[in-house]
Amino acid sequence: MKGLALFLFLSLLAEILGTVGGFGSSLFFVPIAGFFLDFHSVLGITALFHLSSNLSKIVLFRKGVDKKLVLYMGIPAVIFVVAGAYLSKFIDGKILELSLGIFLVLLSSVLLIFKNLAFKPTLTTSLGSGALSGIVAGLLGTGGAIRGLALAAFSLPKDAFIATSAIIDLAIDASRSVVYIANGYVHAHDLYLIAALFVIGFVGSYIGKRLLQKISETQFKNIVLVLILLVGLATLTKLFVQS
Repeated sequence: MKGLALFLFLSLLAEILGTVGGFGSSLFFVPIAGFFLDFHSVLGITALFHLSSNLSKIVLFRKGVDKKLVLYMGIPAVIFVVAGAYLSKFIDGKILELSLGIFLVLLSSVLLIFKNLAFKPTLTTSLGSGALSGIVAGLLGTGGAIRGLALAAFSLPKDAFIATSAIIDLAIDASRSVVYIANGYVHAHDLYLIAALFVIGFVGSYIGKRLLQKISETQFKNIVLVLILLVGLATLTKLFVQS
């Protein structure tokens, strides 16, 4: 791969930002990897990279897990990520990216403006956000922003936010990896990247944790929402430029 050093550096940056933001590195890694790999290869390599990334977060933030949310959000997320991964062969990705970009911009803006707005993690909201994050993860390679918005709206403490999100994400990645491999998205010539990305996953998570120790709960929630807003705007800008 041309520009391997740049790719690995940007992957480390994506992992740090994903840890500080609390919703995983794929939100940043997918667009970064898109400059170096074709779309289907990006889906395959992202799922494998994210497995090591989430294992690192679970080890580093394990004391904060919200077990009820893991079940309520995780089960529908796994079911729908398999459906999304299968459907990724048939649905136009640009339409999905446009919908995702608009959704992220609107909801993150509302939560930033109305700072006291919060939702209770009821069974309905948990199941719905889990299902939505799962199907988007299967289709686009990243559903962390939607799960991040839900967890931010639930006003979880930052350790609980990150640990809970990581466990749900781990189940999502394991499930979609099987489908991506069956779809032929994981190529033998890309596998040499896995070892380096595994190390990057742990190092980036560790650096992110150290940074989080200097951030208050309020600052953490604002960082999550601002990053999601920027990703939404970047998604819409990219689609506008390409059209």
